Amino acid sequence: MTSLDGLAPAAALFHSLADPVRLSIVQRLAREEARVVDLTRELELAQSTVSKHLACLRGCKLVDYRAEGRQSFYFIATPELLDLLRSAEHLLSATDRAVALCPTYGSAADQAGGRLRA
Repeated sequence: MTSLDGLAPAAALFHSLADPVRLSIVQRLAREEARVVDLTRELELAQSTVSKHLACLRGCKLVDYRAEGRQSFYFIATPELLDLLRSAEHLLSATDRAVALCPTYGSAADQAGGRLRA
């Protein structure tokens, strides 16, 4: 195994959070647990979209749910994810959000590729 192979899990973690929808779900769940219906309403997303991204986040073991009757309440599965989000905010602040100017991943790259950030 090369040193790059050893980085694959970390790359997968960051990739799982790189989607704006998944990141918005995680940020919302950082405040408090929520049902799919709460997330669809608050994030103004389709139920199928929220469910698909929750399944991804659950598969990565970043979020989990608890059943209460016929309802499922989703929550952040581990407090370390909240630490990671706080660290990311500090890093963005320390770099004056310069990553937004990155020609590969920044806002300009999204607009050039026809994608707009929400």
